[in-house]
Amino acid sequence: MRFKHAYLALAALLFASCAAEEPDPFAREDKFILEIGPMEDQISLFDFYDDVGLPRAGVAMADGFFFISDGGGRKVARYSSFGDLLFLIFNDETNPEPSGLRIRTIDDGLMTRWAYSFPFRSPGRVAVDSRRNIFVEEILPEERHMDDDESLALLGAVILHFDENGSFIDYIGQGGRGGLPFPYVVGLQTSADDEIVVTCFIPGGRDVFWFDENGSPLFIVHVRNETAPAPPGHSDFFASIDSVFPAPDSRKLFVKVDYYREVMEPLTGNLVGMEAIASLVWTLNVESGVYESFAQVPFFEGAGSEWGEAASIPFSMIGAARGGSLLFSFPERDGYAIMRMDSSGGGQRRGNIRIDPSRLIFNSFHLSPEGILSAILADEWTASVSWWRLESFMRDG
Repeated sequence: MRFKHAYLALAALLFASCAAEEPDPFAREDKFILEIGPMEDQISLFDFYDDVGLPRAGVAMADGFFFISDGGGRKVARYSSFGDLLFLIFNDETNPEPSGLRIRTIDDGLMTRWAYSFPFRSPGRVAVDSRRNIFVEEILPEERHMDDDESLALLGAVILHFDENGSFIDYIGQGGRGGLPFPYVVGLQTSADDEIVVTCFIPGGRDVFWFDENGSPLFIVHVRNETAPAPPGHSDFFASIDSVFPAPDSRKLFVKVDYYREVMEPLTGNLVGMEAIASLVWTLNVESGVYESFAQVPFFEGAGSEWGEAASIPFSMIGAARGGSLLFSFPERDGYAIMRMDSSGGGQRRGNIRIDPSRLIFNSFHLSPEGILSAILADEWTASVSWWRLESFMRDG
């Protein structure tokens, strides 16, 4: 009997030890810190050469490497997961010549740390494909902006294409290489077979431009509030396209639509507000243009002093991982509440990622196809490049 008790105690100890070694998917790991500033190994965020001076930066993580665009510094950098600056593409009119990197020319051979000069104006969102080709959103000068009479959108953005070594290939517009500028870009991702997806905001919805790996146009998808599918069980509603994300492994779009209805004052009949009645993610087949299925997205339930009376508020969508795994968030006082579900509505689970409020002056997130959530988190003096290993959290079951 004494031996049996000892065996059970040992088994319990081993189980507890294994459980303790299981990584916490919600634990933030700060990979490295960048000081705010103009030097090669710093990040500016704010553009001191621009009267607007709004923070503008993007991050993408691939194979453990971080690709960071710095709109204020007018540069794009690639870092190792330890924070080593591996290469830099920079505007030499607004940046000092890098002291720790060699300026590269076309004839240079194999180099491990190097820099290229390129006349960036305001780089923003960034994406990387499996070849490590880099795609960067760029804002054109105002004199090159155009008005689109059909969509009523202002056209003023292009996508710059660089190869894995940082050499400029060409720019991509609506019609492919050298095409008309895009409307306001709200999404830049790569999908299956290194296809490039550019999502643009226009009045009343989104336009999604889908290109092959060389930048040749494949599809244009028009997603509109007025043509969004009706939520089951509701006939009186207003549809609002919240976000559109491509699947990283198929020609599908995940379209999150929030639905509202008018709230009237019973005695006077006056309109007093709008009430959220449903939040759905529709799966849209890009090739056929057909909405194939939908999933109900639960509301974030707010209560207490922060929200006043209990309120049902739609989550925001962060992105999509492989296999139709979707990630949503809602801001809280000390970070974000997050929720995972698959595109059929199953596999729902929730968690919280903690971020010091001082590091929320500026943040930019990226969800990798594997389910790793990366971010730039900035305070007044520094920006941390961090990630959350959510792969197990994002897997179904």
